[in-house]
Amino acid sequence: MCSVRTVFILFICSVGLFAQRGGRGGGAPVAFPTTPPTNLRILPAGADLQQTMNAFRAALGVQCTYCHVQGDFASDDNAKKNAARNMMRIAADLNAGFGDGKRHITCYTCHHGEAKPKSEAPAPGADAKPAPPAAN
Repeated sequence: MCSVRTVFILFICSVGLFAQRGGRGGGAPVAFPTTPPTNLRILPAGADLQQTMNAFRAALGVQCTYCHVQGDFASDDNAKKNAARNMMRIAADLNAGFGDGKRHITCYTCHHGEAKPKSEAPAPGADAKPAPPAAN
């Protein structure tokens, strides 16, 4: 069961993000370490981790060191890495609740290219478009 869930989480969090790469910034893809990955708890070892991580960067508009320790990607010393793991579990659980096997929720669903998702709607009129001129 754990293996199926892991593959499902990878599918949800990576494939969905690839289609939504148009977020703000995140920069160009970063050179990925050439050593085999270690300390994988959610993502399967056989996955294309570089592509998945680049999709995460695009969805949050951040660089690798936002969640990883520079030079030690396996380290858990950055608390944001465990927060990301928890959010991946949440997205998988929400998508499983739909019962149709489709991806409805991705990281981009909440983040929209920003590291911290907005938790409140903009003030009324803050993002409103100006009214068109009155017709004579």
